[in-house]
Amino acid sequence: MTDFERTPLLGLSQIELEEAITALQLPRFRARQLWRWVWRHGVTEFSDMTDLGKPVQMLLAQHFHADRPAVSRRQDSSDGTIKWLLRLHDGHEIEAVYIPDTDRGTLCISSQVGCTLTCTFCHTGTQRLVRNLDVAEICGQILLAMDELGDWPAGKPNRRLTNIVLMGMGEPLYNYDNVSAALKMIMSGEGIALSRRRITLSTSGILPEITRCGEELGVNLAISLHAVRDELRDVLVPINRKYKLASLLDTVRHYPGLSNARRVTWEYVMLAGVNDSEADAKALVKMIAGIPSKINLIPFNPWPGTDYVCSDDETIERFAKIVMKAGYASPVRTPRGRDILAACGQLKSDSVRLRASQMA
Repeated sequence: MTDFERTPLLGLSQIELEEAITALQLPRFRARQLWRWVWRHGVTEFSDMTDLGKPVQMLLAQHFHADRPAVSRRQDSSDGTIKWLLRLHDGHEIEAVYIPDTDRGTLCISSQVGCTLTCTFCHTGTQRLVRNLDVAEICGQILLAMDELGDWPAGKPNRRLTNIVLMGMGEPLYNYDNVSAALKMIMSGEGIALSRRRITLSTSGILPEITRCGEELGVNLAISLHAVRDELRDVLVPINRKYKLASLLDTVRHYPGLSNARRVTWEYVMLAGVNDSEADAKALVKMIAGIPSKINLIPFNPWPGTDYVCSDDETIERFAKIVMKAGYASPVRTPRGRDILAACGQLKSDSVRLRASQMA
């Protein structure tokens, strides 16, 4: 059996793994052993699974693998941010970014190769959608980061990876089934056991799936907002032409589990002369009134070829003061990883440019 024909263990739920193991005429408890090695200890080689006899190891190796995406390149920023350019089995590439902070370590993962959407301020959005990532490819980004960060066994004290955000390449709610299956495995108490409160899914506003996400996963919700008027958001976030602001706000208002202890995050990129006026700030706080909210102001991160410019510090501070005066937490996100094009809205960039230069 070729590598391509072997089943990726990272794509199998516990129930699916039990079914696959018993289909090989192995006892059900072998599935529990295998799951523990893969998800608790990060083991990739069956020969290292010491409580399995050699015949069992050889049989499993014939039918399964626990491979991660291949690292085409790792870049380390001066601020500690790490970006991995990852090559998938079919040669396509995605990017994942680890952002360390004083009280947490956040991994930003991708859900698609390219992106379904065409948000004009986002570099990822200029890369056409190639395909959805499967469950193993989504989980593989997380396990690879744990490999690189030395975070095994899962759940050890002082682990470096504590939070996950789906804010990388792609619109996760356009790949909901695979994203959902992957997150359920990541949250499993018998695996990495990452709490749903430490996982944030960012969406541009795919309304039918927002409610489903809240009901089935219960993870934190972030909305890529960026404008307070439909006519502007139609340009910045074109999915707004299908799902208008009024409908988006109504859907978010009823997101399951939303409370003052668990708020939605509104992401708002600051674009000079586009959406950064005092009137915009006042309209924003009026628009989200009554919704338990945090507002994340994001200084625009430039990329080659963009026509947008970041708002200056004074304008951002003035905008933030209006929001905070209205009673909303309004952190201004410190750009991380700009020197390696790993900051918000910059993913794609490096990998696409690299391939273009190789073809020249």
